[in-house]
Amino acid sequence: MPKGLFIVIEGIDGTGKSTQARRLGEWFTDQGREVVVSREPTDGPWGTKLRESASTGRLLPEEELQCFLNDRHQHVEELIAPSLAAGKVVILDRYYFSSMAYQGARGFDPLEIRRRNEEFAPLPDLLLILDLDVDTAHSRIGVRGDTTNEFEQRENLTRCREIFLSLKDEWFVRVIDSNGTLDDVAARIREVVTAR
Repeated sequence: MPKGLFIVIEGIDGTGKSTQARRLGEWFTDQGREVVVSREPTDGPWGTKLRESASTGRLLPEEELQCFLNDRHQHVEELIAPSLAAGKVVILDRYYFSSMAYQGARGFDPLEIRRRNEEFAPLPDLLLILDLDVDTAHSRIGVRGDTTNEFEQRENLTRCREIFLSLKDEWFVRVIDSNGTLDDVAARIREVVTAR
């Protein structure tokens, strides 16, 4: 059976995850690999509900967590697992580590969130955590023309960053300094990916 490569890019808002996921996908395509770049929340029914809640007001904590679980379950079943089975490179902009961070910041136990997800969601081959201090991340959110939404408040992002960084010693995790130009960060990511 062909075995794909599963890479997840995480970090607080403003660290450049979406841009770097796209750039890494283009790099793999240039290497002749079949690539799937996706994101969570998805554009499916559960993901759409979550995206809307970022601007209209967050859902109740338990409802929000359940929507993330439902969205991810569908994502794994319909896209992630089949793509990996077909030998493709799957690159995700956010995964269940974001649930650990963002729902953990709301009072849930991050380890319990992880346990619930790992009952059905495959572990990535490589987890890249793009790290940036909260003040710089906030300034980037403003530069891209956005105003901070319900998920991006300073206190929330500070706690989320702590949870992401708590994963740094695991064998499949690499923390990438997200300061500098897009090219600088992309080069750091490619260096780590190549080493793996």
